Amino acid sequence: MDDLTPRLRSVCDLSVADVREFSGRHEYDGMIQDLSRDGVRAGLARMAQTAADGERLEDAHDEAHLAAFEDATRVWLGDEQMHRRNPILHLAGLELACYDREYAPQPQRDAARAAHLAKWPEAIDNAIDSLDRLSAPVADALTGGIAGLAAGIPADADEGVRAAALGAHARLMEHIHRAAAHGDPDAALGPAALAKIMGSSEAVPVDLGRLAERADAERDRLSALLADSCARVDPDRAPLEVARELVRDHPDADGVIEAARRWTELAITFTNDRDLVPYHDGECRVGLAPESRRWSMAMMSPAAPGEPDGPSWYHITPPDPSWPEHAAEEWLEVFSETTLPGITVHEVAPGHFSHGRAIRRAPTELRRTLHSAAFIEGWAHYAEELCVEEGFCADDPRFAIGIWLEALVRVTRLACAIGVHTAGMTVAEGARRFEADTHLSGSAALSEARRATFDPTYGRYTWGKLEIMNLRERARKEWGASFSLRRFHAALLELGSPVLGLLGTAVDRG
Repeated sequence: MDDLTPRLRSVCDLSVADVREFSGRHEYDGMIQDLSRDGVRAGLARMAQTAADGERLEDAHDEAHLAAFEDATRVWLGDEQMHRRNPILHLAGLELACYDREYAPQPQRDAARAAHLAKWPEAIDNAIDSLDRLSAPVADALTGGIAGLAAGIPADADEGVRAAALGAHARLMEHIHRAAAHGDPDAALGPAALAKIMGSSEAVPVDLGRLAERADAERDRLSALLADSCARVDPDRAPLEVARELVRDHPDADGVIEAARRWTELAITFTNDRDLVPYHDGECRVGLAPESRRWSMAMMSPAAPGEPDGPSWYHITPPDPSWPEHAAEEWLEVFSETTLPGITVHEVAPGHFSHGRAIRRAPTELRRTLHSAAFIEGWAHYAEELCVEEGFCADDPRFAIGIWLEALVRVTRLACAIGVHTAGMTVAEGARRFEADTHLSGSAALSEARRATFDPTYGRYTWGKLEIMNLRERARKEWGASFSLRRFHAALLELGSPVLGLLGTAVDRG
């Protein structure tokens, strides 16, 4: 496909896994991005040359959006060389589940998967060579996810290709295990690097100290809201005690998907009735996650904007029947009658599914292709609190309780990311922070703290939500009597998934 400008193409070439799946750029099917050190240097040089030679975009917002992605790519792969310290980039490139969704006929997707798998040995050798700065905490945190890649290899794959891929995968696992045992015990990026990564990704200066203060203030606000909501259930007990009891009320493993279907219907109906988003079309199916993605409890796989329209999938992962009872019980608490409704609002409507329908109508190819992660997750997180404000399940305090619980987890991610990468916080200390400030405990709290080591921007949920809420207040003031949620959301989503530093365009042009 040659419909992308050279500048946009050069950025996509350095983000192959993301644009293939989430933007629907299937010209990259069967390909794995070259993440060798030489490959990355060459890709950055091409991007720099096309940026120097390419024409500026006529729309000032789109030009700033593209420039932000060029800058963020330079920082991520050039200045900080994250391909040398973070296996998550390589893991995304090796992932085969991107061919599971029905965006094309099965034979076409099978052929792409086979071609992709055949490239595993070279890509994995590149990964092993590149990952020379892999710290022990990051390696330890990603061991399970990297091991799970093998689950995506089709049983009917060519025997020779399958054997070569499995052999390469074993070599990668050896490298990861070696780093987990002998790598640098400190995963911290440092304050300058974290601020640079976050700021370049969203085209906005980042003051980490101020952002940490905002995180603490948001935690306090959410804790007060949780206390008010829990008092409607039992005013005589501590809020987290009430919440931890409520999440034990959940369907069994066989009932999880049906419960998700019920909440999906309710969330879509509520969003449509309130006219909260600009588009109400599309099909959202609910079903079991592909095997290679069952590390995720719940996720949205939308019909991507570069594809023919088709169903989006809200994927759910019940606990595996082989798990010990206590592990299965802990997993099922996520799907409780208190928390599953909020998760569904986030993933479906007016969250990711609704956002996906709007992205398909974004007016320029750039807006349909390059997506800010902080806006994507910030929008879906904002959608949760929006539903509380608009009265979804207003007669049942459990819905609001679930929203505040999930929000406390998200804001604690922001605090721990800053702590781990700038303030000497250990993973164990991060886990204790999750146990103190959220309903999580034990392995769940530890898993959240470990994520900070390899996902340093996972505070993006709260950061994005707060920026959208601030912008909404600006719109109320500037638009006055002509303000409506429908108008605000339509103006915002017309931008696709804008970087946070460019959100103001929605108010200026809306």
